[in-house]
Amino acid sequence: MKKSIITLVAAAFSLSIITTSCSRKITRVATDTTIDLSGRWNDTDSRLAAEELSEEILTGDWITDFVQKNGKKPVMIVGLVRNKSHEHIESETFIKDIEKALIQKQKARVVQGGKMREELRAERADQQNNSSVSTMKKFGLETGADYMLQGNINSIVDAHKREKVVYYQIDLELTHLQTNEKVWIGDKKIKKFVKN
Repeated sequence: MKKSIITLVAAAFSLSIITTSCSRKITRVATDTTIDLSGRWNDTDSRLAAEELSEEILTGDWITDFVQKNGKKPVMIVGLVRNKSHEHIESETFIKDIEKALIQKQKARVVQGGKMREELRAERADQQNNSSVSTMKKFGLETGADYMLQGNINSIVDAHKREKVVYYQIDLELTHLQTNEKVWIGDKKIKKFVKN
């Protein structure tokens, strides 16, 4: 009798696990669909902030002044955007969103920076020994940037019981590399109310 009760309980437990694990439903959605499950920084925040800030950068007076003075588009490099928020934010995704938006507008040229630039330089160095002279890419011919974009992502959390407000502020600065003059400063603010 005791053995059959244990078997019955084990069977019921197994059935509940199977039922629970089979109830998960996954639906594919468009990548530009806004879905905010946790109230934390997400792909929509990154994309919208990058698009808005890129638009502001490229409509600033600095770009008109540069083109009038030099007769060509400025060259930009996107530097570090530091995450100083309370949560883990993959700032590389945000940086790539910024670069993509800048390139799509075609008002400025964007050059490679950071670790990827180092990888390109390593490839050029390798070509010096392993490529034919006619296809080898030479050192010292990179396009130098006129401006560097840098910034920070900060956050403030205000919470009480089962409610919280999460505030993000993305601050970006564009600096002329020759003179260190800041030619543009912009920010994007995002505020979320989360109730559990």
